[in-house]
Amino acid sequence: MALLPILIYPNPRLKDKAQEIKNPKDPLVQELILDMLETMKENNGMGLAATQIGKPLRLCVIRFERKTYILINPKIKSKSWAKEAAEEGCLSFPGQFIPIKRSKKVKVTAINKSGKEITLEGEGLLARALQHEIDHLDGILYIERIKKIKLKKHAE
Repeated sequence: MALLPILIYPNPRLKDKAQEIKNPKDPLVQELILDMLETMKENNGMGLAATQIGKPLRLCVIRFERKTYILINPKIKSKSWAKEAAEEGCLSFPGQFIPIKRSKKVKVTAINKSGKEITLEGEGLLARALQHEIDHLDGILYIERIKKIKLKKHAE
């Protein structure tokens, strides 16, 4: 396992859109998963997307309540209408915590590290982490979410 360098904003590669992983069992993908888990842990993160380490692959890892989630090709299938604002941090924005409004609940489909399709329902902080990491895979940074909230408030 190896610690990987995390891209720091304003690195333009953070805006890269991730490509689907064709073979989840590929040894290079499996090694990347282990490296990402170690990198996330060493940096006291809750989640890490492959795009944050310069790999434009649809892969993210999340550690929540002593459980580890490895999500390959994750997609949000549904979101609750109910939203809440809470502070979010990001390993690519060291020391910056910003209130972001997100759905309280989400349902995500993905492939696990064994290649099996899974469905995950998250609520509260887990839902927030899922949305944050999947945003990274779509080339969306959390600071863009605050701008959308501000623009919406001005429009009302």
